[in-house]
Parts: sequence; structure tokens; C-alpha cells
Amino acid sequence: MTDAPASLLPVALKAAEIASDLVRTRVPGLLTAKGDRDMASEVDYAVERAVRDYLKERTPDIAILGEEEGITGDTTGDLLWAIDPVDGTANFVRSIPLCGFSLGLIQKGRPVVGVIDLPFLGTRYHAAQHTGAYVGDRRIQSSATTELKDAIVAIGDYAVGEGAAAKNRLRIALTERLAANVQRVRMLGSVAIDLAWVAEGKLDASITLSNKPWDTAAGVVIAREAGAKVTDQDGTAHTFTSTATVATAAAVAEDISSLITATAQHISSR
Repeated sequence: MTDAPASLLPVALKAAEIASDLVRTRVPGLLTAKGDRDMASEVDYAVERAVRDYLKERTPDIAILGEEEGITGDTTGDLLWAIDPVDGTANFVRSIPLCGFSLGLIQKGRPVVGVIDLPFLGTRYHAAQHTGAYVGDRRIQSSATTELKDAIVAIGDYAVGEGAAAKNRLRIALTERLAANVQRVRMLGSVAIDLAWVAEGKLDASITLSNKPWDTAAGVVIAREAGAKVTDQDGTAHTFTSTATVATAAAVAEDISSLITATAQHISSR
């Protein structure tokens, strides 16, 4: 199984189908507070439980990490499923269609299979290591943009909760520098969409100054398989333990990395 992760792609695609049906047909319901300005809807829990049940049935030997209910199963193995039942819950509860289901399969700390389903946009992205990235049946490639001034760049949500003020100093300063150097800056509210759209070439870069596996695992392998460069904040290769998730079209990767580094140095020197 570990030698052929692509063999588990059909399982991930079926899980996305289950999730998409639930998201499209149910209202958010009651909201559960998870901390300062963070919440989960009834649909978040329903989707995660349905997908967990399906994965336990089809792949009982693989541990499962979900945003809402943590990790279950044998964690000593090489494989781990990572589920975000609704990435972009704040959008979902306001009927903003920029939200999606994300499921990644991680092998020894590296994502090897990923599926992102955007129920309200009617698109499903998938990839398995060494087999390319697709939206539906169409193979996709990251953008060919070569100049930073022509780039459209998505930045992740600003931090909330404990330590938010300190974390946001870098995020806000980075937004300011991006605004002065790129064509446009976007904040879409879903890391899964950011990464999928870098893969498809709709965006030239996605900068998320955090790395929660349920948010990023699927998008990382999809972006990589589409030819994007995916790194940590410091430009090193992205891994399970990275502190940030930066996906860029290859030709602007160095410029984006330099801009992030310069911003971080400026903040730390103040």
C-alpha cells in the first residue's frame, strides 16, 4: 500500500463525494465555539464523522486526523489521512460559496494523495504523487507568470485567538508589501481554495503563515503535482512540521520568498 499511494485515490474521491453531498444539502445548523472568533457548524461535525466512518471501513489500518475530532487509529504506521470537513466555515455559515472539503493522505510526513471538493462551485481537484494534478478529468498546471508585478497572490486569514496580535504584525506587514509589489492581493478565506487555484493557475501564489495538516495536506500535493513550488516560510521544502505553507508558480518563487524573508526580518528588528 505504501509503495502505491495512488491506489488510494479512488477512496479519497469517494470520500469527497460523500462530503460534498452533505455540504450542499444541509444548512450549517448550530455553531460550536472553538475559541476566540472560531467555530464549527453542525455540518463540519456531520461531514467529518461520515468521512471517518467511510475511511475506517475502507482503510482500517490507516490513522485519521480530523480538524474537529482529532486523531484516531494506529499512529505508528507510515500513513495518515487528514480531513478538513469544511475549510472556510466562516464563509459557509454566511452562504459565501468559497469553502470546500479537503482530504489528504500523508506518508512519512509528506502528502502523497489529495482531493479538494468545492461543493458550491462544482469543482473537484485531485492528485496523487507522480501522476499529475486534475480538476475533474482535465490535467492542470500552475501559472506561467514570470514577473511579480503581474502576480495575483492570496494570503491566508489573519490570526485570531491567543497571540493573534503578535502573529498579525507579520501578516499585516506582508500584506502591505505585497500590495506594493504584486498585481493584486486576495484573501479568500479557504486555504484549500488558495492551493487548488495555485495548482490551476488562477492564482500565482498562496501564502499561509501556518500549517495545519487538515488544511494543507491535500492542497500541497495538488499544487506540487501541478508544477508549483511549495515551501515553508524560509523557502525550505514544505513538510508536515513546517510553520507556513507557501505555494507559488515556479518563476516567481524566488521573488515571493525574498519578499517574505525581508518582511520577517523587518518585523523582528523592530
